[in-house]
Amino acid sequence: MAEISLVVMAAGMGSRYGGLKQIDPVGPHGELVIHYSVYDALRAGFARVVFIIRRDFAAQFRDRIGRTVERVAETSYVFQSLENLPAGFGVPAGRRKPWGTGHAVLCARAVVDEPFLVINADDFYGRESYRIMAGFLREMRPAGPTQEYAMAGYRLANTLSEHGHVTRAVCRANEEGCLAGIREVFKIRRLPEGVMFTENDRDWLPLPADSLVSMNFWGFPTSIFEELEARFPAFLRRSAADIGRAEFLIPEVVGEIVREGRARVRILPTPEKWFGVTYPEDRPRVQAAVSELIRQGVYPAELWPES
Repeated sequence: MAEISLVVMAAGMGSRYGGLKQIDPVGPHGELVIHYSVYDALRAGFARVVFIIRRDFAAQFRDRIGRTVERVAETSYVFQSLENLPAGFGVPAGRRKPWGTGHAVLCARAVVDEPFLVINADDFYGRESYRIMAGFLREMRPAGPTQEYAMAGYRLANTLSEHGHVTRAVCRANEEGCLAGIREVFKIRRLPEGVMFTENDRDWLPLPADSLVSMNFWGFPTSIFEELEARFPAFLRRSAADIGRAEFLIPEVVGEIVREGRARVRILPTPEKWFGVTYPEDRPRVQAAVSELIRQGVYPAELWPES
């Protein structure tokens, strides 16, 4: 059976929460969302976990998250930093935010030698999504003229917040079940009339609740690293006018590659509900969802007991 790896983008965790100690647990024994992600991935057959983190909170990350995972899986760490740039480029004055998800994945090139799944650290994707993606990655063909990628396609209605609007990448599939188009739709929310969105804060338009959306759950062969490495300098040159804020993002890079006919992206529909903390009020909902899954026997009360 081919080895596959889980790559977790966690470099932004500390900045989003004001420090790792501020991250509230969602499980009864202090488990974070990231622990449930790793647990689901290991059950699906992923052999190794790679965390992409910031060097300045490496020690905190290992104490809060990494040491637990190290007990149950082969674990590696790579650092995403602003200084990790191609020759001839320097960090622009005033730049503080990371270079984006595409850059984060590129930073993992030195330690990933097998097909891999890349996820956000603080999103709850559901165990069936990992099982479906693991099956795809194990059967992945060697890279040819057209590369094979995959993404989990979540039903839009399963990704909404009850406490405000969200932005989602709405996908269109072709007859073969591959990505034919992707569109960022802003200000989506559930209203009494159904799932709606607005472009002007006045007029609300319907959006099918069963639309497939991408939640940054991507399956790649290692050939994606060559694409990222080749395209990152072009991104930096193209973004010169907005270099303090521009981000090198996975969906945009994948979109470029698909439009060029160099890859196709298989959309893997998943029945799972996605949970994330878009608003502070979302956290009790995530905790309640985890509690219910424990009650149903999907997860043990304690993921990895010490003894």
